[in-house]
Amino acid sequence: MTTIIFYEKPGCGNNAKQKALLAAAGHAVIARNLLAEPWTQERLLEFFGERPVAEWFNRAAPRVKSGAVVPELLDAETALGLMLDDPLLIRRPLMEADGRREIGFDQEKIHAWLGLTPGLRIDLETCPRSIVHAPCVPQDPACSPRELQDS
Repeated sequence: MTTIIFYEKPGCGNNAKQKALLAAAGHAVIARNLLAEPWTQERLLEFFGERPVAEWFNRAAPRVKSGAVVPELLDAETALGLMLDDPLLIRRPLMEADGRREIGFDQEKIHAWLGLTPGLRIDLETCPRSIVHAPCVPQDPACSPRELQDS
């Protein structure tokens, strides 16, 4: 069993499933609010490692989906500045265990690192809401406050 610090967006369905998979494998998961954490550029870089800048981003973030932020066009310094201003841009989850830090939930990579219970492998990184419909727009009367919060 490993203790994992798990930085999540509270209320995210995929983050809840990811934590459940980790707990089912016997790990102790300590959840922290990614959006309220006092991030610095240096600290975020510890999670990103050698990944290309474009892989640092949450593809379901409203500013990425709208095209206002195009991760492939950004350098590291600009990307980090944007993320410090808008933590929704940070790819989730960020995890820390045994001195190692990672972003995202690639199940094969997580299994090799920490161990997961063998079984069904499903996509737990793509926001299921982004597949079903376009993001809610505050001016849309059909959009509930809950849907806006989940974006």
